[in-house]
Amino acid sequence: METSRKTLSFSDALHHLLVMMLTFIRGVYSMPVPTDVPMCTASETAQYSLMFTGKWTQAAFPKQYPVYRPPAQWSNLIGVTHSYDYHMWQSNEFASNGVREFAEKGEAWTIMEEVETAGERIQSVYGILSAPAVVGGTGQMNTEFEVFARHSYLSFIVRIVPSPDWFVGADSVDLCDGDHWKEKVTLELFPYDAGTDSGFTFSSPNFETIPQDRIMQITSSFPSHPANSFFYPRLKHLPPIAKVTLTKIKKMNQIISLPLEPTQSNLLLTGNEIEDQLINTPLDCEVSAWSPWGLCKGKCGDSGVQHRTRYIIMHPANNGAACPLLEEERKCFPDNCL
Repeated sequence: METSRKTLSFSDALHHLLVMMLTFIRGVYSMPVPTDVPMCTASETAQYSLMFTGKWTQAAFPKQYPVYRPPAQWSNLIGVTHSYDYHMWQSNEFASNGVREFAEKGEAWTIMEEVETAGERIQSVYGILSAPAVVGGTGQMNTEFEVFARHSYLSFIVRIVPSPDWFVGADSVDLCDGDHWKEKVTLELFPYDAGTDSGFTFSSPNFETIPQDRIMQITSSFPSHPANSFFYPRLKHLPPIAKVTLTKIKKMNQIISLPLEPTQSNLLLTGNEIEDQLINTPLDCEVSAWSPWGLCKGKCGDSGVQHRTRYIIMHPANNGAACPLLEEERKCFPDNCL
């Protein structure tokens, strides 16, 4: 309950900041762009609704699934509508300080300053959008935003909570197709590592990555470390951990319509979304290495028995491979018999 209250308080503060920044950004006009770049020629602006759906279930991601302190959840969504020459973040590039703070702590102030600076310096940012946090792995959040021809791209980021520096998002989704706007765009989202923290598990303590790595997509085999919370060597691909649906709606007079009640983001899934909950990722049992052989127990002159043991690191789930034997014995002859 305490975590929920902190999240909602941050949402309220962030909404106020975004409203003030939108007032500034609306007054910024785009600069001319090179003619060799494909351009959107749509004559009118377009209004879109954005629906974020969490698909982070214990069935789909059973390994180390966080159930408390804190449980699986999502941060606020922070997004930007912009021109082709701006990037909030990019795969295989270094994260900015703002992306770093957001991916590690969920703090958005620095990334907002970076957006504002981009709007002043290269005039590539048109609008900022936000949706409230989701207190649960499978909730939903939504918002609305506006785009126009010279700023037809959308980028956004959502932090995975808890995690060292993991997030989901999209970089430069073009909503324009020639002279018209796309009616609907669906994005399946997969986890990314911001490259700023070296933790392997959802609940890893803060351990700064020095030197900083590039932003990389996390897969079922990368990072290739058995401790990694997303390491599923039996899978070719991870299932999507979230989804965003962008739907064109009738034009409205305001650039952005922020949700009034952040608690409305924690909605139950309905309709086709229920099918996503049926994903069952097999998790094989993991055991430790064998202990050293114990003392040989037996009478002098006769063969004895000695034992060694191992313990379960990860219990199997969803029809994963069962655990092997945890104890072994072998014949031996007692040493130092008198």
